Amino acid sequence: MKEIVIAQPLGVSKETLDTLLAPLTGRGYHLTLWDSLPENQEDLGNRISKADLVVIANYPLKKEALDKASSLKYLCVAFTGVDHVDIDTCREKGIAVSNCAGYSTESVAELAIGMMLSLYRKLAEGKDAATHGKTGAGLRGIEIKDRTVGIIGTGAIGYRTANLAKAFGAKVIGYNRSHSHDDITYTNLNTLLQTSDIVSIHLPLTIDTKHFIDKDKLSLMKKDAILINTARGGIIDNEALAEALKKGEIAGAGIDVFDMEPPLPEDYPLLSAPHTVLTPHVGFDTEEAMERRAAIVADNLKSFVEGKQKNIIC
Repeated sequence: MKEIVIAQPLGVSKETLDTLLAPLTGRGYHLTLWDSLPENQEDLGNRISKADLVVIANYPLKKEALDKASSLKYLCVAFTGVDHVDIDTCREKGIAVSNCAGYSTESVAELAIGMMLSLYRKLAEGKDAATHGKTGAGLRGIEIKDRTVGIIGTGAIGYRTANLAKAFGAKVIGYNRSHSHDDITYTNLNTLLQTSDIVSIHLPLTIDTKHFIDKDKLSLMKKDAILINTARGGIIDNEALAEALKKGEIAGAGIDVFDMEPPLPEDYPLLSAPHTVLTPHVGFDTEEAMERRAAIVADNLKSFVEGKQKNIIC
């Protein structure tokens, strides 16, 4: 009997997954669902050691675990980014890989806008003032309307964020390798950084985008500008960002992703930086997104079994 292993929780009920995957279990596939995260790569390797088809989300999958998966033919990454997966080893072993692009477009874009609003309207400071019997003195906010929002990366999530920003009355400019949307005014990166009031990052993490926003790029931003990152943590040099915030070189930052998965160590640079909104990688995590993701996972698995792989990474 062929094995499907969902090696970490997917945020939906067992009943939902059983229903979605019934076409495969009805064809003789045995389904194993894990309701906890792996403890380490050895544990993950043991979970997938006999699997033909595997599903993971954002838990790292390295060579150590893949070496134990001698029967593995297909890996479905229930996530948009795949930089946490050893894709080179998958290629070497002939393991086909798909992702689940599209499930979190709305959820991530809405969080990006939420971070803009939180920083501009000083929501954290407002809660502190209300909690401690203070007034609204010093809490005057800023409106998104008529501000320039610079979108770095105008793929699905970046484009959705751009449209939400437009709904608030913002002027939107973009930077992208291809100028794929006629309703966005594209410019070069330096100009975007120099002229935007809000910079929102929506790039994948690759060799080329590692520390794409570094000390030099941060120095181009206006002192009253804010930076939002709901994409991948390694795109920003977070030590340089923390330093820029402490020196008042930019006005604030909303960060959902870091160069490691939370929990963050107590001495992580951004934790002591002022004027931040920090969340522990929750942009993708809404009830609706989890339902969409589960449906894409099931469709990916069924399509692969039928010889029609979708959302191809390799």
